[in-house]
Amino acid sequence: MNGTVYLVGAGPGDPDLLTMRAARLLGRADIVFHDALVHDDTLALASRARLVAVGKRCGRLSTAQRFINKQLIDAARHHDVVVRLKGGDPMLFGRAQEEIDALLGAGVVVKVVPGISAALSASADICQSLTERGSSRSVTFVTPRFGRGQVQHDWARPASSADTVALYMASRQAGEISAGLMAAGVPGSRPAVFVENASLASRNVVATRVGELQSAAKELGGGPTLLLVGDVYAGLALSGQQEVRHNKIRVSA
Repeated sequence: MNGTVYLVGAGPGDPDLLTMRAARLLGRADIVFHDALVHDDTLALASRARLVAVGKRCGRLSTAQRFINKQLIDAARHHDVVVRLKGGDPMLFGRAQEEIDALLGAGVVVKVVPGISAALSASADICQSLTERGSSRSVTFVTPRFGRGQVQHDWARPASSADTVALYMASRQAGEISAGLMAAGVPGSRPAVFVENASLASRNVVATRVGELQSAAKELGGGPTLLLVGDVYAGLALSGQQEVRHNKIRVSA
């Protein structure tokens, strides 16, 4: 194998949030295999590379993971710099380990370039820390989704025991998430907030409560959405329209 495969985090969306190393690698790349939601301006940094879309979107035709793995291995035989560009951070709900294991098993050199994950970007958008002295000393990253053929996992148990929870890929299952959290002991009155299109000008923030997630999700527009749950968001879940610092917050009644 001649080439190196770099698993690069594209961040939550805004190209300005790329790391300097990620930007440099895109400029050097011979070929870039990218997720579906990577910003066009980010892809434009790969000016000399061949771009290959291998994204996965819920409910839409997606590229099989085993085919992505094979493409990466084949590309490393013919190119010096192969970039696998993933939304957010590759090592968090990015299926990075499957690709790492396949590449290492084929004798390919792999390096990982971290990116800003959606939970961190969403927190920045609403100017509310995931942790807060005296009230939130633990954070859990969890997704209620599970792959085809996989056994359904008990996502609600770790979510119920953390002070703050970031739920990825959560908007399409808002009703089930609400029921699951309350069944695990989370009060229906606990504050929650949906952040759609984190980091972008089109961001959509809807503050609500655990018991009202299903109705609140109707205010979302179908973009990638993160759900944050915890008492640290109590200041967002007020009645009526409000402005929190410089961000417009819509409140689900």
